[in-house]
Parts: sequence; structure tokens; C-alpha cells
Amino acid sequence: MGLEKKSALLEDLIKKCGGCAVVDGGFATQLEIHGAAINDPLWSAVSLIKNPELIKRVHMEYLEAGADIVVTSSYQATIPGFVSRGLSTEESESLLQKSVTLAVEARDKFWDKVSKITGHSYNRALVAASIGSYGAYLADGSEYSGNYGENVNLDKLKDFHRRRLQVLVEAGPDLLAFETIPNKLEAQACVELLEEENVEIPAWICFTSVDGEKAPSGESFEECLEALNKSNNIYAVGINCAPPQFIESLISKFTKLTNKAIVVYPNSGEVWDGKAKQWLPSQCFGDDEFEMFATKWRDLGAKLIGGCCRTTPSTIKAISRDLKRR
Repeated sequence: MGLEKKSALLEDLIKKCGGCAVVDGGFATQLEIHGAAINDPLWSAVSLIKNPELIKRVHMEYLEAGADIVVTSSYQATIPGFVSRGLSTEESESLLQKSVTLAVEARDKFWDKVSKITGHSYNRALVAASIGSYGAYLADGSEYSGNYGENVNLDKLKDFHRRRLQVLVEAGPDLLAFETIPNKLEAQACVELLEEENVEIPAWICFTSVDGEKAPSGESFEECLEALNKSNNIYAVGINCAPPQFIESLISKFTKLTNKAIVVYPNSGEVWDGKAKQWLPSQCFGDDEFEMFATKWRDLGAKLIGGCCRTTPSTIKAISRDLKRR
């Protein structure tokens, strides 16, 4: 199935959902709720090594909550990261493949169950392979600053992402999700890499923002979206892991800067201290606020809406309930 047909799958899903599909929520958050210890440079990806069945359980919980798209547990899963833990390259690649397999198995098991129920309100979900930013691999908070240092150039970023992208594509997801991209350089690297590798899976690229106006690097989103707008590989662009208070204005900004579909999945509003490795208290959205704002975000132009860090299946259930009843 080529790029055009796979993009049509996503378009059809969005239409079935009434114009806006629901993405799942915080994966690491839900792992921690179940007792997983993920204070680790691999973050949620450590569960691929320690407890893959828990990963499948979390996918099932988000599907039950109404997610139309489930995102794999590979955000911080990289070959160098796994190798640094003593795994071989082959074992590392196998774990990346497993992140997709677990999501696909959960999706298929769930759909096999609910599709037999008359009058159910679910859609057959799509699986998006998560590809975290270079800063996520560094685990130093630089995905929220965009400051990768003078030695990191376009070629280095493409080399960093290349093999992981190849392995994830080979595993057969429906979509690719590049997440928390903090600067124009990495966005351009992702676009060029998709073209160089002749990838025929539609992708979205999500930036984050720490001020609600620009990318973490200080670059304007107009600059950051320049290469993305020209790419047939990019189906959607948007924002993830930014405070929900920023989302309304950012959707309005993006609708003026792109003709791509817009995807947003903010965090709860808590602030991550990348150096101290902890969440800092801040103005937060609860499930009620997410439910209230989801239709507003949709009406402003978002085609894909979900949650990121510190959101849970109950958040996604609230978003899904709100979008499906209006």
C-alpha cells in the first residue's frame, strides 16, 4: 500500500469521526500509575525491556477510552540508547519492532472484540510509530530548549534518526509521529530523511512550545513549517507536550501558516524540569477542562486531538465523549 492509499486511511478515519479523530494520551503517565519504574534515560521505552505486556495493557486502556489512534512506546527508544544499556544492535532493533507489534496486537485484539458488538461507537484504530526528538534521546531537557549545540548539524540529525526510522517503517505502522521537535533544523532533517528513504507511510511532525508563540529554539513557526509545507510525506503538523493554555492560539496561528491537517495533544499543563527530572506544579487542565476545550480546538481547525504527559485514559475518554456527541 503506497503513501496515497495510507493517507486515505487516515482521511477516512477523520471523516468517520465527524472531522476530528482522537489520539491517545500520556503513555509514561499510565505506566507509572500501574507501578512501572521509568525514571530512566530510556523513560517509557524501558518497559519494552522490563514489561512489554504492561505496554499492551496501556494501549488497550486507551482504545477502551475511545482513542482512534494509538501511539507506540518508542518515543525515547533509540538504538544508541539501548546499546548504552548493554544490548546488541540486533536486540535494540528488535525492541523497536516490538513497540509497533505490541500496539498492532492490542489494536487488533480490541477491534476483534468490539466489532462483534452491535451499536458500538468505536472505530478501527490506526497505529502511529512514535519518533522522539534528538533531545529526547539526550534526556537532558533540550527538546524544550532546541539548543543541541554547535556540533549538531543537519547530517548528524539525519544519521541519528535514519536507522530507527528504517526499523519502525519495516515493522509496519499505519502512521509515523515525529514528536516534541524543538527547532527548524530537526524538522528539516525529518522531512529530508523521509524523502531519502522513500518512506510510503504518512507522517505528522509535532513541535513543542514553551511560550505559546514560537518553537523552543526561538524560531518562528513560519520558519519551522517551511520545509514541511512542501513535503508530500507530511500529512499533519502541530503541537504536542505544550501547556493546554497555549493550544487555542497555536491552532489559530497554524491555520494561517499551513494547509496540512493540524494535530494537537498537549500535556496537562504541568512543567517538566529536564535537569531535576520531575514535574513542577503549574496551572493544570483536568479532564473536565479537556472535555470543554476539545470541541473548541476542533472548531478552530484541529483534525487530530489527544493528550500528552500527565493525561490518562480518563482524559481521552472525556475528549472522545465530547467530540462524538457534537
